[in-house]
Amino acid sequence: MKKVMSYLMPYRLLLSWTLFVKFIASILDLFIPFILAIILDDIVPQKEPRLVYLWGGLMALCAAASVVSNIYANRLAATTSSRVTRSLRHDLFSRLIYLSMAQFDQVSLSSAVSRLTTDTYNINIFLNRTQRMGVRAPILLVGGLVMTSILDVRMMLVLLLTVPLIGLIVYFVTKKSVPLYDKQQTVLDKLVRVLQENIVGVRVIKALSKTDYEKDRFDQVSGKLADVSRQAGSVVALSNPLSSITLNLGLSLCVLLGAYLVNSGLSRPGSIIAFMHYFTIISHAMFGITRIFIMSSKGIASARRIEAILEMEEEQGQISAQPEDSPYHVAFDKVSFSYNGVEDNLRDISFTLKQGETLGIIGATGSGKTTLTNLLLRLYDAQKGRILINGQDIRAIPRDTLAVRVGVTFQSDFIMAATIRDNIAFFRDLTDEEILQAAEAAQAMEFINEKEGGLDFEVESRGNNLSGGQKQRLLIARALAGKPSLLILDDASSALDYRTDASLRKALAEGFHDTTSIIIAQRVSSIKGAHKILMLEDGQAIGYGSHEDLMRTCPPYREIALTQMGAMGEMLEDEGLALEGSAVYE
Repeated sequence: MKKVMSYLMPYRLLLSWTLFVKFIASILDLFIPFILAIILDDIVPQKEPRLVYLWGGLMALCAAASVVSNIYANRLAATTSSRVTRSLRHDLFSRLIYLSMAQFDQVSLSSAVSRLTTDTYNINIFLNRTQRMGVRAPILLVGGLVMTSILDVRMMLVLLLTVPLIGLIVYFVTKKSVPLYDKQQTVLDKLVRVLQENIVGVRVIKALSKTDYEKDRFDQVSGKLADVSRQAGSVVALSNPLSSITLNLGLSLCVLLGAYLVNSGLSRPGSIIAFMHYFTIISHAMFGITRIFIMSSKGIASARRIEAILEMEEEQGQISAQPEDSPYHVAFDKVSFSYNGVEDNLRDISFTLKQGETLGIIGATGSGKTTLTNLLLRLYDAQKGRILINGQDIRAIPRDTLAVRVGVTFQSDFIMAATIRDNIAFFRDLTDEEILQAAEAAQAMEFINEKEGGLDFEVESRGNNLSGGQKQRLLIARALAGKPSLLILDDASSALDYRTDASLRKALAEGFHDTTSIIIAQRVSSIKGAHKILMLEDGQAIGYGSHEDLMRTCPPYREIALTQMGAMGEMLEDEGLALEGSAVYE
């Protein structure tokens, strides 16, 4: 909790004032039964109504002041806890978005969501209730024991015997509940993940008629969460009954002792009545302390999870390296990378690209195509080898500088609920002319002009009111709008028809001839005209060169090319790609 508690430091004056007001309100509460005892034992026997009214008014004044002070302090507590939680949530979100992808993979998306929501909420409740009861309950407990000792030390000693027993109960409950709340939050992460998967994949689920299966899967995780919550609740539920039994036994002994003392003339009725009030105050204080420890169980569990993120150190620091003289815009020099540190996902990859050249990458699913682009975007750092841009190690380039240079489109990318203009500009200071030029090159103007409002057409979240091809063209326009020096298209035209794909490649060749491009595709036709083609298999390069080179030297590439060419002969002829030469490679 040390890291989380440090967020209270900027509010220490407000916090101190809140605790002081709570202290005053608690002291006022303690005086009320004492004044009642004075009225019954000392004022009433004098038979002076004026004195009764005077002391009664003093008791009412203490009660009113206590109520006002408590309300004021509770409002201050809510203000402090909400501000602290806001700062904590902001820093947690900032840390999450600046984590390396390897660190984020370790945390998981579902866990990140639950830490930002449920865990920060638990911290808010813990801080709020602790301010409200953290001072009041101990003062009422200690003050109640002191006041009862003034009234009758013998009865106070009997009541005092219950305190160690209640302390043991609280210790037992806290020790057992903290691990259970830790487990509860972990299961909650799984529930969030299942819920997220169902929301994102709702169309696929319905299309495959797996609604009942997903319902059962959700019920299983939800049931497990309910079981863990029930276990934690069962342990916590022991605190109040056990504490009540202990206190009531102490009260019974005090009543018997008080009756004996009054009957023997060793005590007065007013003191006994006041003692009963103090007992109520002390019992409420004990329950308040118990609740604080119960809330601390959730708070500690949530604080651990939050601190685990806040204390993560940045893995991908910027290094100092002087740029080398190099004729190449992009160069991979014997690069190897592994996600898990055990098995290489890319192994000994090398290639070079001059400014304006295009590299096509092809390979089966899982061959390492997207991993290569992740390294080039520096979402991950290679464990071996170097990646150079204009002769400079990519790790020496500031992230903001790298981001400005690169335009990227993935097959399934982020589309927000906003206008087409906002989705293409994506918070960059771009003019409508620049946006329209990018949309024209991406072959997106055809559907943009058909939409009501054009660039002002409101796109739904995840582009649900756009077709697959329209979404991909919108994303390509976003990548082109910044006029990047390096363009990465990761299977970004898979939903485009062959003619639109060909028009896109023509537009890129004519309008972005100075842009170095890396195109990942499943179609040979999409990369056939690239200056270089890299074929990957199981993370290794099994072919590198021009289309003609690979047709001669790489049997797997030749097989893919001939298969696709045979399947779309007419289309290839329309694009000027003759099939007569196919027999040469058979």
